[in-house]
Amino acid sequence: MPTALLDLVLPARCAGCGAADALVCPRCAALLHGEPERRTPDPSPPGLPECWSAADYSGAVRRALLAYKEHGRTALAAPLAGALALAVAAGAGGRPVVLVPVPSARSAGRRRGHDPVNRLATLAAAYLRSAGWPATVERLLLQRRRVADQAGLSSSQRAANLSGAFRVAAGRNGPVPGFWGGPGAVVLVDDIVTTGATLAEAARALGAAGITARLAATVAATRRWERPRDRHRG
Repeated sequence: MPTALLDLVLPARCAGCGAADALVCPRCAALLHGEPERRTPDPSPPGLPECWSAADYSGAVRRALLAYKEHGRTALAAPLAGALALAVAAGAGGRPVVLVPVPSARSAGRRRGHDPVNRLATLAAAYLRSAGWPATVERLLLQRRRVADQAGLSSSQRAANLSGAFRVAAGRNGPVPGFWGGPGAVVLVDDIVTTGATLAEAARALGAAGITARLAATVAATRRWERPRDRHRG
Protein backbone atom coordinates (compact mmCIF):
# COMPACT_ATOMS: atom_id res chain seq x y z
CA MET A 1 0.00 0.00 0.00
CA PRO A 2 1.44 3.45 -0.92
CA THR A 3 2.79 5.40 2.02
CA ALA A 4 0.57 8.39 1.22
CA LEU A 5 -2.49 6.14 1.59
CA LEU A 6 -1.15 4.61 4.79
CA ASP A 7 -0.89 8.13 6.23
CA LEU A 8 -4.65 8.42 5.81
CA VAL A 9 -5.67 5.13 7.42
CA LEU A 10 -3.07 4.65 10.16
CA PRO A 11 -2.23 6.86 13.16
CA ALA A 12 0.38 9.40 12.16
CA ARG A 13 3.94 9.15 13.43
CA CYS A 14 6.38 12.03 13.33
CA ALA A 15 8.61 11.73 10.27
CA GLY A 16 11.50 13.16 12.24
CA CYS A 17 11.53 11.11 15.44
CA GLY A 18 8.68 8.58 15.24
CA ALA A 19 6.59 10.15 18.01
CA ALA A 20 2.94 9.11 17.85
CA ASP A 21 -0.01 11.20 16.67
CA ALA A 22 1.89 13.86 14.75
CA LEU A 23 2.99 14.24 11.15
CA VAL A 24 5.82 16.40 12.51
CA CYS A 25 5.96 16.74 16.30
CA PRO A 26 6.53 20.16 17.93
CA ARG A 27 10.15 19.38 18.74
CA CYS A 28 11.00 18.37 15.17
CA ALA A 29 8.95 21.28 13.78
CA ALA A 30 11.11 23.63 15.84
CA LEU A 31 14.22 22.18 14.19
CA LEU A 32 12.68 22.44 10.74
CA HIS A 33 11.32 25.95 11.22
CA GLY A 34 14.26 27.36 13.14
CA GLU A 35 16.17 30.48 12.29
CA PRO A 36 16.90 30.53 8.53
CA GLU A 37 20.54 31.21 7.79
CA ARG A 38 22.81 31.91 4.88
CA ARG A 39 24.44 28.53 4.37
CA THR A 40 26.86 28.59 1.47
CA PRO A 41 28.79 25.40 0.63
CA ASP A 42 32.51 25.65 1.29
CA PRO A 43 34.17 25.41 -1.16
CA SER A 44 31.60 26.94 -3.52
CA PRO A 45 31.41 26.27 -7.26
CA PRO A 46 31.72 29.28 -9.59
CA GLY A 47 28.46 31.09 -10.19
CA LEU A 48 26.69 29.77 -7.10
CA PRO A 49 23.95 32.17 -5.91
CA GLU A 50 23.75 33.27 -2.30
CA CYS A 51 22.25 30.26 -0.50
CA TRP A 52 19.69 30.42 2.32
CA SER A 53 18.19 27.44 4.09
CA ALA A 54 15.94 26.77 7.05
CA ALA A 55 17.91 24.00 8.75
CA ASP A 56 20.90 21.69 8.71
CA TYR A 57 20.44 18.47 6.78
CA SER A 58 20.83 16.13 9.74
CA GLY A 59 18.83 14.18 12.30
CA ALA A 60 15.08 14.76 12.25
CA VAL A 61 15.23 17.19 9.32
CA ARG A 62 17.09 14.69 7.16
CA ARG A 63 14.64 11.90 8.07
CA ALA A 64 11.63 14.08 7.25
CA LEU A 65 13.03 15.10 3.87
CA LEU A 66 13.87 11.51 2.96
CA ALA A 67 10.39 10.36 4.01
CA TYR A 68 8.88 13.02 1.75
CA LYS A 69 11.13 12.55 -1.27
CA GLU A 70 11.91 8.86 -1.29
CA HIS A 71 9.16 7.16 0.70
CA GLY A 72 6.04 8.84 -0.60
CA ARG A 73 4.96 10.74 2.53
CA THR A 74 3.64 13.59 0.43
CA ALA A 75 1.64 15.07 3.32
CA LEU A 76 5.01 16.32 4.59
CA ALA A 77 5.05 18.83 1.74
CA ALA A 78 3.14 21.33 3.89
CA PRO A 79 5.60 21.65 6.81
CA LEU A 80 8.62 21.36 4.51
CA ALA A 81 7.28 24.10 2.24
CA GLY A 82 6.76 26.25 5.32
CA ALA A 83 10.46 25.89 6.06
CA LEU A 84 11.31 26.76 2.45
CA ALA A 85 9.11 29.87 2.63
CA LEU A 86 11.01 31.02 5.72
CA ALA A 87 14.32 30.60 3.90
CA VAL A 88 13.02 32.55 0.88
CA ALA A 89 11.76 35.34 3.14
CA ALA A 90 15.09 35.58 4.97
CA GLY A 91 17.08 35.85 1.77
CA ALA A 92 14.77 38.08 -0.28
CA GLY A 93 14.53 40.81 2.34
CA GLY A 94 11.03 42.00 1.49
CA ARG A 95 11.35 42.02 -2.30
CA PRO A 96 8.78 40.37 -4.58
CA VAL A 97 9.97 36.93 -5.61
CA VAL A 98 9.72 34.53 -8.51
CA LEU A 99 10.55 31.02 -7.35
CA VAL A 100 12.22 28.82 -9.95
CA PRO A 101 12.29 25.15 -8.90
CA VAL A 102 15.25 23.03 -9.90
CA PRO A 103 13.93 20.05 -11.89
CA SER A 104 14.65 16.53 -10.72
CA ALA A 105 16.14 13.91 -13.01
CA ARG A 106 13.39 12.23 -15.03
CA SER A 107 14.36 8.82 -13.68
CA ALA A 108 14.03 10.09 -10.11
CA GLY A 109 10.59 11.51 -10.87
CA ARG A 110 9.40 8.20 -12.28
CA ARG A 111 10.77 6.31 -9.29
CA ARG A 112 9.24 8.65 -6.72
CA GLY A 113 5.93 9.12 -8.48
CA HIS A 114 5.88 12.85 -7.76
CA ASP A 115 7.87 16.05 -8.27
CA PRO A 116 8.96 16.98 -4.73
CA VAL A 117 10.69 20.28 -5.43
CA ASN A 118 7.98 21.70 -7.67
CA ARG A 119 5.37 20.88 -5.03
CA LEU A 120 7.46 22.58 -2.33
CA ALA A 121 7.92 25.69 -4.50
CA THR A 122 4.20 25.93 -5.24
CA LEU A 123 3.21 25.62 -1.59
CA ALA A 124 5.96 27.98 -0.40
CA ALA A 125 4.77 30.66 -2.83
CA ALA A 126 1.21 30.20 -1.54
CA TYR A 127 2.39 30.62 2.05
CA LEU A 128 4.25 33.80 1.12
CA ARG A 129 1.23 35.23 -0.70
CA SER A 130 -1.01 34.46 2.28
CA ALA A 131 1.36 36.60 4.36
CA GLY A 132 1.00 39.46 1.88
CA TRP A 133 4.27 38.79 0.05
CA PRO A 134 4.21 39.00 -3.79
CA ALA A 135 5.37 35.53 -4.87
CA THR A 136 4.93 33.44 -7.99
CA VAL A 137 6.40 30.22 -9.36
CA GLU A 138 7.88 29.84 -12.84
CA ARG A 139 8.98 26.41 -14.04
CA LEU A 140 11.64 27.90 -16.29
CA LEU A 141 14.17 25.08 -16.02
CA LEU A 142 13.90 21.80 -17.88
CA GLN A 143 16.25 18.83 -18.14
CA ARG A 144 18.26 19.04 -21.34
CA ARG A 145 19.76 15.57 -21.01
CA ARG A 146 19.86 12.58 -18.72
CA VAL A 147 21.97 12.93 -15.58
CA ALA A 148 23.17 10.33 -13.09
CA ASP A 149 21.99 10.14 -9.50
CA GLN A 150 24.07 12.66 -7.55
CA ALA A 151 24.25 10.55 -4.39
CA GLY A 152 27.79 9.46 -3.64
CA LEU A 153 29.44 11.74 -6.22
CA SER A 154 32.29 14.06 -5.31
CA SER A 155 32.12 17.82 -5.89
CA SER A 156 33.97 17.59 -9.21
CA GLN A 157 31.89 14.59 -10.32
CA ARG A 158 28.66 16.42 -9.49
CA ALA A 159 29.77 19.44 -11.50
CA ALA A 160 30.69 17.27 -14.50
CA ASN A 161 27.45 15.30 -14.21
CA LEU A 162 25.37 18.49 -14.30
CA SER A 163 27.32 20.50 -16.87
CA GLY A 164 24.85 21.59 -19.55
CA ALA A 165 22.06 19.57 -17.93
CA PHE A 166 19.43 22.34 -17.88
CA ARG A 167 17.73 24.50 -20.47
CA VAL A 168 15.32 27.38 -20.07
CA ALA A 169 11.72 27.23 -21.25
CA ALA A 170 9.41 30.20 -21.79
CA GLY A 171 7.78 31.43 -18.58
CA ARG A 172 4.20 30.46 -17.92
CA ASN A 173 3.11 34.06 -18.52
CA GLY A 174 5.89 34.95 -20.93
CA PRO A 175 8.68 37.39 -20.10
CA VAL A 176 7.92 39.83 -17.29
CA PRO A 177 9.22 43.22 -18.48
CA GLY A 178 10.94 45.14 -15.72
CA PHE A 179 10.97 42.22 -13.31
CA TRP A 180 13.94 40.08 -14.29
CA GLY A 181 16.23 43.08 -13.98
CA GLY A 182 14.05 45.06 -11.58
CA PRO A 183 13.61 45.21 -7.81
CA GLY A 184 12.26 41.68 -7.45
CA ALA A 185 14.32 38.57 -6.76
CA VAL A 186 14.53 35.45 -8.90
CA VAL A 187 15.08 32.68 -6.36
CA LEU A 188 16.23 29.20 -7.31
CA VAL A 189 14.66 26.63 -4.99
CA ASP A 190 15.63 23.06 -4.17
CA ASP A 191 15.15 20.75 -1.22
CA ILE A 192 18.81 20.41 -0.20
CA VAL A 193 22.09 22.08 -1.05
CA THR A 194 25.18 19.87 -0.77
CA THR A 195 28.11 20.98 -2.94
CA GLY A 196 26.11 23.70 -4.72
CA ALA A 197 26.78 22.17 -8.16
CA THR A 198 23.08 21.82 -9.04
CA LEU A 199 22.21 25.39 -8.08
CA ALA A 200 25.29 26.79 -9.82
CA GLU A 201 24.42 25.00 -13.07
CA ALA A 202 20.79 26.10 -12.79
CA ALA A 203 21.93 29.72 -12.31
CA ARG A 204 24.25 29.40 -15.31
CA ALA A 205 21.39 28.15 -17.52
CA LEU A 206 19.17 31.04 -16.44
CA GLY A 207 21.98 33.52 -16.97
CA ALA A 208 22.48 32.27 -20.53
CA ALA A 209 18.83 33.18 -21.14
CA GLY A 210 19.29 36.66 -19.67
CA ILE A 211 17.75 35.90 -16.27
CA THR A 212 19.88 36.62 -13.22
CA ALA A 213 19.31 34.51 -10.11
CA ARG A 214 21.40 35.86 -7.26
CA LEU A 215 19.51 33.95 -4.56
CA ALA A 216 18.82 30.31 -3.83
CA ALA A 217 16.68 28.85 -1.06
CA THR A 218 16.46 25.29 0.22
CA VAL A 219 14.81 23.48 3.09
CA ALA A 220 18.17 22.25 4.37
CA ALA A 221 21.92 22.39 3.82
CA THR A 222 24.50 19.70 4.45
CA ARG A 223 27.34 20.54 6.82
CA ARG A 224 29.67 21.84 4.12
CA TRP A 225 28.84 25.46 4.76
CA GLU A 226 30.64 28.31 6.45
CA ARG A 227 28.83 30.97 8.47
CA PRO A 228 29.31 34.42 6.89
CA ARG A 229 30.68 35.85 10.15
CA ASP A 230 33.40 33.17 10.21
CA ARG A 231 34.84 34.43 6.94
CA HIS A 232 36.08 37.60 8.58
CA ARG A 233 38.15 35.79 11.17
CA GLY A 234 41.85 35.27 10.65
